[in-house]
Amino acid sequence: MTQLLLHLCKDCLEAPGDAQAALQNAVEKGMPGQVTVRLSACLERCDTPVALAMQRESGAGYVFSGVDPVADQDDIVATCQTYLESPAGWIEDARPCGRLRFCLAARLPA
Repeated sequence: MTQLLLHLCKDCLEAPGDAQAALQNAVEKGMPGQVTVRLSACLERCDTPVALAMQRESGAGYVFSGVDPVADQDDIVATCQTYLESPAGWIEDARPCGRLRFCLAARLPA
């Protein structure tokens, strides 16, 4: 089972612990044991907070900005599912990602 790590920029959030817990609960419902949400140091997307990055050991990485970790939970979960189902983490069709596909700031090769 592939493990996905979500980095949530703690500098962008008023209540980082609450946002982390809410997002962790949301991903656990859809993908139990597959996703870990961690608070991260600044992800340098301060112009459009909140920043969120996702990565797995053997796959592409993604950075999103302008994300609301509470209001966008369904799209975050859908993006995580799409990411985990894609070969090497390379998302070819981002339509299932909902609004998050418009928040993409960077995609990093595996």
